[in-house]
Amino acid sequence: MTKRNTFFVLAALALLPARGGAQAAPGCGDGGEWTLRRCIDYAVEHNIGVKQSENRRRQQDIQLSTDRNSRLPGVDASVGQNFSFGRGLTEDNTYTNTNTASTSFSIGASVPLFTGMRIANSIKLSRLNLEAATADLEKAKDDVRVQVAEAYVQALYDMEIADVARRQVAIDSMQAVRLEVMAGQGKAAPADLSQQLAALAQSRLTATQAEGNRRLSMLALSQLLELPSPEGFAIVRPDSLAVPPEGGLPSPDAVYAEALGLKPEVKAERLRLEGAALGVKVAQSAYYPQLSLTAGLGTNYYKTSGFKAASFSDQLRNNFSQYVGLSLNVPLFNRLQTRNSVRSARLERENQLLALDNVKKQLYKEIQTACLNAVAARAKYASSRAALRSSGDAFSLAKAKYEAGKAGITEFNEARNNYMKAQGDLAQARYEWLYQTALVDFYRGKPISL
Repeated sequence: MTKRNTFFVLAALALLPARGGAQAAPGCGDGGEWTLRRCIDYAVEHNIGVKQSENRRRQQDIQLSTDRNSRLPGVDASVGQNFSFGRGLTEDNTYTNTNTASTSFSIGASVPLFTGMRIANSIKLSRLNLEAATADLEKAKDDVRVQVAEAYVQALYDMEIADVARRQVAIDSMQAVRLEVMAGQGKAAPADLSQQLAALAQSRLTATQAEGNRRLSMLALSQLLELPSPEGFAIVRPDSLAVPPEGGLPSPDAVYAEALGLKPEVKAERLRLEGAALGVKVAQSAYYPQLSLTAGLGTNYYKTSGFKAASFSDQLRNNFSQYVGLSLNVPLFNRLQTRNSVRSARLERENQLLALDNVKKQLYKEIQTACLNAVAARAKYASSRAALRSSGDAFSLAKAKYEAGKAGITEFNEARNNYMKAQGDLAQARYEWLYQTALVDFYRGKPISL
């Protein structure tokens, strides 16, 4: 097909029955036939972009755990060793010029009691970010499914065109042999034979180009699957292609109403909009006092050089102390940092509202285009079938007249070219109709299945 679309995926929904004969790509597991479903599953599992999206989702999960644990006490332990030289305090509480040494041990804990709802809102924000990242992951998987199915259907189309080109080479070869025999018998002009040989050469060139396109499409598909090489890789070809029913299509507004609640990109932006509102509350929490509960244990050992001191264990036991306290931090003026943080958070919320609106509008445009294209593709398919029947009859008639000597080689080749073009046009129209109708179903939440 000449025109590709990001959502080409669902054209393959009609490729349900399949025949065997496909080979497995090297290093791809147990072998067997590569159906569309297998290609999609393999690509989703191995795609680098999907793995990166999964890591971003896991990162948000870690952030959520960090915010939840911020409610727990913070506990710190410390050990200190100090040496003093010169005037120092002795054990009998007098000062003298001597050296002193002290060793201290302490452990303390702090528990946040009130943070202006910062912790609670941060947890909610992280939870929304995790849900948005999960929706982004699903969107990344959908994109891979779309790309793989697009390449899969494109490969099937190129295979069909290559078959048409090979059949044309066979027809031209038989005509060339026939004319060569007739020219040897004096029943055909040498000019007719030369013209037929030129037509045969052109058919072979067309077949070579079609085969090249087929190889390129298989290469593109294998690259999407992250396969090391396209050698030995083949896909399942359907025995027949069922076209969609000719019933009425739903209106763009009806499809859009369904898609709004289904598409992961819309869900992700909605979640981020909720998160942006919480971001404003998190920024505003810096306006409120911060209250913390503190508690700790401590002891020390003190030795003055030249003076007798109690033993290390006795001092640690005798100097053991505990404390409990409350710490209140009241913000008075921080150079307008909090005010500007709140302003930035509100701007972020406005930008996120615009982002959600943009996603919705883009989705509606895509649905409008898909619905109109589906109607046009259905009409094109009907016209292409009629054109194929007409060109097939014309080619059969021209062939009979030519073989009976009542038509020239030019008329025969023109009818042949028209018939070949009609075959390609019908294949293209069939895939376009399959694609456009399936695309509408895709927006309505229909799963990709074989």
